Amino acid sequence: MKRLLFVGMVLLLVLSTSTVFGFELGRFDGTTIKACFIGGGDYEKIYEKFIPEFEELTGAKVEIVYKGNGFDIDKKMKIDFAAGTVDYDVCWDHTSFFSQYLDFLEPLEGYFTQEELSDFSQKVLQYCQKDGHIWQIPRHGDVSTLHYRTDLLNDPENKKAFQEKYGKELKVPETWDEFKEIALFLSKPPEIYGTQFAGKEEALSGRFWDILMSHGGKIIDENYKPAFNSPEGIKVATMLRDLYQAGAMPPGMVNFLWDDVAGTFANGNIAMYTEWYGWYSYFQNPEASKVAGKFDISRQPKGDAGIHGGWAGAHCFSVTKSSKNKEAAVAFIKFITSYEPQLFEAQIGYIPVRNSVFETLIQEAEKSTDPLIKKRFEIMQIQINEDFTPPPIVAEWIPISNVLYPKLQAIMLGDVEVEEGLNQAAKEVELIMEEAGYYD
Repeated sequence: MKRLLFVGMVLLLVLSTSTVFGFELGRFDGTTIKACFIGGGDYEKIYEKFIPEFEELTGAKVEIVYKGNGFDIDKKMKIDFAAGTVDYDVCWDHTSFFSQYLDFLEPLEGYFTQEELSDFSQKVLQYCQKDGHIWQIPRHGDVSTLHYRTDLLNDPENKKAFQEKYGKELKVPETWDEFKEIALFLSKPPEIYGTQFAGKEEALSGRFWDILMSHGGKIIDENYKPAFNSPEGIKVATMLRDLYQAGAMPPGMVNFLWDDVAGTFANGNIAMYTEWYGWYSYFQNPEASKVAGKFDISRQPKGDAGIHGGWAGAHCFSVTKSSKNKEAAVAFIKFITSYEPQLFEAQIGYIPVRNSVFETLIQEAEKSTDPLIKKRFEIMQIQINEDFTPPPIVAEWIPISNVLYPKLQAIMLGDVEVEEGLNQAAKEVELIMEEAGYYD
């Protein structure tokens, strides 16, 4: 009741001042803001709920001229930018994609005060910038955490056998070396596989990057030369190969994507793996999941460099350079990425990028009968503020990935030796970067 009264008082205030959640929005009567947004599923709920409020507050109208999934919208925007046919003011953006669009986006740092940006995760904001400019404002983020079966790790027989074999306690792995050792130990195929990863496309390249960074490795170096065929890269690829060849991963894993790995874990066939947070309600639903109440989470293992893995990304909003309504477009972005919309999205499963939202979620979670709820938000906030690390911020990331993941698959399948496969991929990536003009 208090929350409803507070929101009502805020809305009464903003209707007269065009100020909301600390932002001066201004009035834009008669202005139509055209938008090109990601769509489908829960992505659209925020538009349905908050666009009418924004229109009432500012007098502007928001017209969504296109909605599509991330890959389709990326194709559309690249075609529109190249052809000069952009007919929208605000567009979807992403930390893994925005480098391709810089020539067609409006720098945003002049529209935001430091106070307005202070509540965002500064780690996430860091990856919304390039060449000294802020190109996008984050909506929500994503990062993986370690999911592990408590019934397997706490089983007395497993603990005794592990102690006898390795002379140490079976526990949640803190390093990737421990992760590999435990995954091999817990594997009893085909009933239980020690681990798994999504095994193709950017999903595999990204997971390779996840572990590579924790060892201190890079995909490309400061001179844009491929660097993943380093000793660190060889160690990661060797781990993937060894686990797969030993039967500690499902045999069809090189064809798995996100739905597949989530389903395999929910079916009770996986001991532990790194997974995005969004599947939690599915995993905890006893009608759909055999692991409900039988798993826990922790921050990702560290690598040899003492770094926790943090492959991540954030969905964002940008303003097009061709927009005739930049002030109104920025006002919309300020509103749609503010506290209340982010809290709303967090409550339906997305990871917020505002610390004030995390504080609210953690406070609310203290009332939950599910002990994992609060722990999830606490680990999530640490990862968003400390571990969040997208792939290289270059327009060529997806082409790099398209070279890298087939070589990783070949290595795992035993079709090519580790070092040879990585060196082959490095030569192809160097050619991509050379043709893109990085070495002129």
